[in-house]
Amino acid sequence: MLIVDGGLITLALWVFCIIDVITTDEWRVRNLPKWGWLLVVLLLPDIGSIAWLIAGHPWESRTRAPRSRVASEFPEYDRPGRQAATNPEDDEAFLRQLRSRAEAQRETARAEAAEREARDEAANREAWLRERQPDSTRDPER
Repeated sequence: MLIVDGGLITLALWVFCIIDVITTDEWRVRNLPKWGWLLVVLLLPDIGSIAWLIAGHPWESRTRAPRSRVASEFPEYDRPGRQAATNPEDDEAFLRQLRSRAEAQRETARAEAAEREARDEAANREAWLRERQPDSTRDPER
């Protein structure tokens, strides 16, 4: 009788853990991906069920919002004390600074492009003049 009771308890625990793994949200599962926990619980009924309850099952409340894709790719957004604009004037000052820096960079790029164009034009003019010179002045050996 004790063996049957132990078997039924083990079977109930195993079924409970399989259903729990399947119904738990992917983002709440700990230590392994959801499919990994499902394999562990299915292949190792006793040990896998206990391991799921200890190491995989999320024990915090379900009210917490899921982590966004951005938060997982950029953990600095989750950092406590992260500087965020709370004052529209601060944000406007920052945007003005960005705009002025971008304009300075555009101006520098325009000046460099104009300088490069002038250099290329001078080189093309010299090549054109060399082509137009009479043959006697181009090669004195002839």
